[in-house]
Amino acid sequence: MSIILLFVDVTHSTSQDSRKAYIVYMGGKPKTGMLVTPDLHVKILQDVVDSNNLDVAHEALLLHSYKRSFNGFAAMLTEQEAQKLDGIDGVVSVFPSERRSVKTTKSWNFLGFPETVKRSALEKDIIVGVIDSGIWPESDSFSDAGFGPPPKRWKGKCQGNGDFTCNNKIIGARYYRASGDFEADFESPRDAAGHGTHTASTAAGNIVRKASQNGLGLGTARGGVPSARIAVYKVCWSGETGCDDADVLAAMDDAIADGVDILSISVGGNIPFDYLRDSFAIATLHATREGILCSMAAGNEGPKEKSVTNFAPWQLSVAASTINRQFITKVQLGNGKIYEGLLLNQIDLKGKFYPLVYGGDAPNKTLGNDTIGARYCCDGCLDKDLIKGKIVLCDGPLDEAGSGAILGGAAGVILTSQKLHDDLLGPVPVAASYVGLEENSNIYKYISSTRNPTATIWKCEEIDDVLAPYVPFYSSKGPNPISPNILKPDIAAPGSYILAAHPPTSVGNRGIYKFLTGSSMACPHATAVAAYVKSFHPKWSPAAIRSALMTTAKPMSAKTSPLAEFAYGAGLINPSRAPYPGLVYDLDGQDYIVFLCSQGYSGKLLQAISGEKTNCSSSNFNNGTASDLNYPSFTLSIKDPKFVNGVFHRTVTNVGSWNSTYKAKVVAPSGLKVSVIPSVLSFTALGQKKSFVVTIKGPMEKSNIVSASLVWDDGAFQVRSPIVVYVAA
Repeated sequence: MSIILLFVDVTHSTSQDSRKAYIVYMGGKPKTGMLVTPDLHVKILQDVVDSNNLDVAHEALLLHSYKRSFNGFAAMLTEQEAQKLDGIDGVVSVFPSERRSVKTTKSWNFLGFPETVKRSALEKDIIVGVIDSGIWPESDSFSDAGFGPPPKRWKGKCQGNGDFTCNNKIIGARYYRASGDFEADFESPRDAAGHGTHTASTAAGNIVRKASQNGLGLGTARGGVPSARIAVYKVCWSGETGCDDADVLAAMDDAIADGVDILSISVGGNIPFDYLRDSFAIATLHATREGILCSMAAGNEGPKEKSVTNFAPWQLSVAASTINRQFITKVQLGNGKIYEGLLLNQIDLKGKFYPLVYGGDAPNKTLGNDTIGARYCCDGCLDKDLIKGKIVLCDGPLDEAGSGAILGGAAGVILTSQKLHDDLLGPVPVAASYVGLEENSNIYKYISSTRNPTATIWKCEEIDDVLAPYVPFYSSKGPNPISPNILKPDIAAPGSYILAAHPPTSVGNRGIYKFLTGSSMACPHATAVAAYVKSFHPKWSPAAIRSALMTTAKPMSAKTSPLAEFAYGAGLINPSRAPYPGLVYDLDGQDYIVFLCSQGYSGKLLQAISGEKTNCSSSNFNNGTASDLNYPSFTLSIKDPKFVNGVFHRTVTNVGSWNSTYKAKVVAPSGLKVSVIPSVLSFTALGQKKSFVVTIKGPMEKSNIVSASLVWDDGAFQVRSPIVVYVAA
């Protein structure tokens, strides 16, 4: 990730050029009643930043003041000033403001969640906060026809800035841009990129009939909780600017205080950070302590292990899964042979055959005959005279592959990847398909052996993906890079070929519907299910809701999803069952403070967060490990597969039947011994809690990852938790 390097207001002198945006995190709001104001944060800057080194006022260094839900600020600092601040009493952490990236007619039905599903009357009072790239308010997905006024508890506002209007569906909208750069985007909550509009409509969009992308996927588009309200916080901007930490924290500060119920955050980085130096971990911890569940995309950095980007135990980390929809685009050669590729191609060549050329045979000789760049068809690497009006075969994988052919006037492009996967490939402005290495090799042989090779690319076809659901190549994988004994991701939800609302090409238009792919699309599915559960159980904690989602999930198979639970967590989200889990594994804010103690953080720092006396060496705080966090999954990281020994303490709360008896059922591979004591839990009241201990002993056989499961079953409810034992790399 790149750090913000300059802001025009404060980059005049040589000393100013060394300034970067830093986050100064000071914990929770003071419980003494002291008012946190921007003036207080400026005073801190005045104490640290020598005015002799400034050609602007200290106030100009302040980018954001976080004061509504937690305490801190973002400012332009030198590295030395940041280090000085880090040692001041009352400062929890100081770290650079990093740049993050944004990470349905069929998906809800595929999950067994039809329009006719039972709904709670409270759904209309659920407020879904969306931290993203804004929203297109004119879309039919966000009409407020039939909606009453917002809930009275709502404290947000509509920061329209002249080109944006809220309504009784979109009840709040704000935007954040510390850099002040609005050149490639709207200076308002209006969405230019489309990402935020898509995620918001997937979570809580209205029911819209006859939605499609130019005829593809024709059907009914709808969010999981269509009666819910939406509050928008625009932190992601078009172009290469991404989403800056300083803005994210400001948005979260407001969202918590505004009164959202659920937060949907399809944004993340690609490098794991310490919990108290990660803006998302900090902000979502405060949100969770205020009763707000934070649903977050696991990331699109797969298939690497430890690539999951949102992994704090208080976050719901959502992996992407496929649905039973796939689009193939056929490439037909002049010799009649047909090769199937991926890519949603809607440009119709009408069967016309064009000359076919290999990019490596058409290098731009003004660049010194760069055949390597030409192979990948990179921008500027091709001789335009040799490719114009032709179909170009490009090698891969490479992020920029094909751009030179597209910009050079090619009639079509055949892209290549080592492994076919419907990654984040957006629409291509020429006819295109996306083939594997074997298909690439066969097409190249045809070009090399034929005097006048030709080809055509057909419009894509929708087919059933019979292997679905499985976790695709791109979705980020575990294990958890910071806390290896906490399973991440938590759950999988549909993320491939999701049709949802998208901005049009002109302001004022009602918008279009478009297919997008990524864990960003999976996240709002989980957001919606969490909101659906909350509409039935408004007093449940974020942990209880997450537990319900995980323990009711449908098991998935490691045969189609390599890395097993590190790909899909507890399994595929199951909306219809989620409100009825039987038992929940609950947690409160203090449990996470105890967890952070177990991770080595000092009581002084944690006291600044919680506002309560925290002594990590006392019996109240040092009585457990990460494995004892009351999580609805069991993960054991070991060094030697011959010696497996793990102990987990858990407590479940009865939310099913008043009088019920649950029996433990364990499924484990040979060699792994899993015992549960007691193996029977009897309840006589709702809300009653029972504790048990799970012990895992080895050795592991044949694999470095072993999957098992524990199901508590009373005949009516089956409460399933995954068990994972793995050899840490």
